[in-house]
Amino acid sequence: MTRWLPFPIVSLALCALWLLLNQALDPANVLFGAALGVAVPLLTRRLQPLGYPRLRKPAVFARLIAMAAVEIVRSCFGVCRVILFKDYARVNSQFIRVPLAMRDPYGLAMLSCLINMTPGTVWVEILPERHELALHVFDLNDEAWWVDTIRTRYEQPLMQIFDTENDDGNPA
Repeated sequence: MTRWLPFPIVSLALCALWLLLNQALDPANVLFGAALGVAVPLLTRRLQPLGYPRLRKPAVFARLIAMAAVEIVRSCFGVCRVILFKDYARVNSQFIRVPLAMRDPYGLAMLSCLINMTPGTVWVEILPERHELALHVFDLNDEAWWVDTIRTRYEQPLMQIFDTENDDGNPA
């Protein structure tokens, strides 16, 4: 089964997405959706040189996504308020450094996506000498709040979800 369907959930999701986009359940669309569901994972599996990540704690992942969605909407309003009503001379746009404990490439990629989706913040780079995240903040009021927020709200849940250590601290 894993040879032809290496990722059955992805295959099923692709087929369902095809049917939803076409708004049809006729045999031709079902067959083409099934073909997409089989072909796309087979053709793209070499694009993951480290293998596909295992989602270790789905409840933590769901809470993280819900919290990030709220933060994105809140930041949209905050950035709009600054752009529309604040004096540009008083906007405190700065780069900050956030020390990271996470080393997992999938966790770092997810952290990058979450930070870049949030209006007013941009992931610049990981500074390799001390494994710090260089982050640009559009209107910085409290650097310690940003460091604490990224470390506790984002990094800790992502480490639970993606890092290769078991709950007892032993490597998986």
